[in-house]
Amino acid sequence: MTHKILHVASAGFEAARHVDILPVGHRSRRLHGHSFLAKVRCDLPEGWAHFPGGEVERLRELVEARIAQLDYRLLNEQVQQPTDENLARWLREGLDVPGIEQVGIQSTPHEGVDLDRDGRAHVWRRYVVQSAHRLPNVPLGHKCGRMHGHGFEIIIHANQNLGDRDLSIDYDHLDTLWAPIHMELNYACLNDLPGLQNPTSEVISSWLWNRLKPQLPELSWVTVFETASCGANYDGQQYRIWKEMTLDSSLQLKRAPDGSALRRIHGHTYTMRLHLSAPLDQVMGWTIDFGDVKEIFNPIFKAIDHQPLHEIPDLRDCDSASIAAWILRKARAQLPQLDRVDLYETRGCGAIVSAGQEGPALPV
Repeated sequence: MTHKILHVASAGFEAARHVDILPVGHRSRRLHGHSFLAKVRCDLPEGWAHFPGGEVERLRELVEARIAQLDYRLLNEQVQQPTDENLARWLREGLDVPGIEQVGIQSTPHEGVDLDRDGRAHVWRRYVVQSAHRLPNVPLGHKCGRMHGHGFEIIIHANQNLGDRDLSIDYDHLDTLWAPIHMELNYACLNDLPGLQNPTSEVISSWLWNRLKPQLPELSWVTVFETASCGANYDGQQYRIWKEMTLDSSLQLKRAPDGSALRRIHGHTYTMRLHLSAPLDQVMGWTIDFGDVKEIFNPIFKAIDHQPLHEIPDLRDCDSASIAAWILRKARAQLPQLDRVDLYETRGCGAIVSAGQEGPALPV
């Protein structure tokens, strides 16, 4: 099986800024501050790190060194117009790393910008609605057949070619488009709304796409978090879902040099996301039941959760990329819809291994 490996790293910084290119009266023209998160995805060449398996550690060190120049500073002293887009450019320009595929700045947990290798700005904004629903077509006894509720989280993703501009799509513009939809969905029973008689995460994502796309031509994905650990994406043609789990595992990196802390037995609470792509079942309204994904994957989960990963015979090594590739290979035998595994050993630091389309970048 051929697959693509992306190594990812992130680091946070605290900083203040004022964004003067925004209209007079805009709140972000005033001096304000954020807890920023800088993120990088790289397709690294073999041999780039000091040793095989050391890619995440080195990439994280380089990101941390770069953003240290911004930490507890006034950003306008480093970047003339410190928009999220320009901060991402500044980060990318100062990173001596090959194969950079994406550089992102997350200015709050609810918004951010990711620049791809061609300079396109992937802008995202998160919204929350408190809604009830039931799935009318599930088998008798399925818990989702009962009326229940969620604090749904919706992410609107929009791509735009920036050129040399400082700002792509203002978050306030997304807020304006979202406001009437929020009024419909918040504190409502979704089954009562036209087009949402069977309100699965997939159906909700396509319903939102059809509402937003005519007003937002740049719309690229709609993401629906049904819970904190599962959700669906829709891009106008393709449905994707993911299921998130955490693993508490011990490991040691067999190829780390003598004296490296990574060679010692240590551990992580990993965050793992399984991404699946499949056609929509026209009766059930989903690609695959989240519960089925969890049940089918459970034997593999038990083999790696609360386990010493370095003792697994056919696992080459315990770096994040090797573990994610092993999970993808093992799980696809039972879950052929699975085409991507994200594995983060710490927040935003780990590997993404994909056998198909990568899909959108979800917040970390």
